[in-house]
Amino acid sequence: MWRTMVDGEVAKALKYVLECMSTAAMARTPNVAALCPQPRLVAVTKTKPKEMIIEAYAAGQRHFGENYVQELVDKGNDAQILTLCPDIKWHMIGHLQTNKIKKVIEVPNLFCIETIDSIKLATAVNSGVEKYLGNKKLKIYVQVNTSDEQNKSGVDADHVNELVGHVLQNCAHLDLVGLMTIGAFDHDLSEGPNPDFQKLLKCRASVCESHCLEPKDVELSMGMSNDFEHAILVGSTNVRVGSTIFGARAIKK
Repeated sequence: MWRTMVDGEVAKALKYVLECMSTAAMARTPNVAALCPQPRLVAVTKTKPKEMIIEAYAAGQRHFGENYVQELVDKGNDAQILTLCPDIKWHMIGHLQTNKIKKVIEVPNLFCIETIDSIKLATAVNSGVEKYLGNKKLKIYVQVNTSDEQNKSGVDADHVNELVGHVLQNCAHLDLVGLMTIGAFDHDLSEGPNPDFQKLLKCRASVCESHCLEPKDVELSMGMSNDFEHAILVGSTNVRVGSTIFGARAIKK
């Protein structure tokens, strides 16, 4: 049986990550700090057992992310998690197909979908929220493929403004939180700032100019276990950290 004590391994790792995040946030330049609130930690629990989620929650963590729809559905509806983690906030951070929208938006305590990457998907999610959640609005991020890798989801940087405009003008049931990117996994920071993060910063500047938005009102979800400190340093407001907290993920069969 997994230990759920607050002083367990997960709790210790969580404390370490939060301390690193705080240090990185304090090291930001004044200009970056002015646009970025204290960054949010999304603890990524893909392939991890619910006992780890419960331990992290007991240690104070509230935001959790899942990559796979069925895992999100199973964990979000789990009776023990619903009982012991009443204020949990779920982030869908994996690719979402239109035929899975209903499953996702009906997950209890769904906080946001971070992977809206097309007008078609935005329209379908908006319709689903209207149909199944009534007058509620769902928080979303627009996902940008900053690395131009064909195996990664995300709208092309040149079409971000078009997608954001569609969400703002035609999707009354979607609340645009900001922009999200995964980026390339192998950037060597000794060679300089991560170009994917720099591209997302430029996308935000363009979006704000085109749609009369304040940069401080457009979050940036970027940075994972291997680069979350750098991401915060350059302006991330939302980092998605899994293996540093929960250990290497199990291979999904």
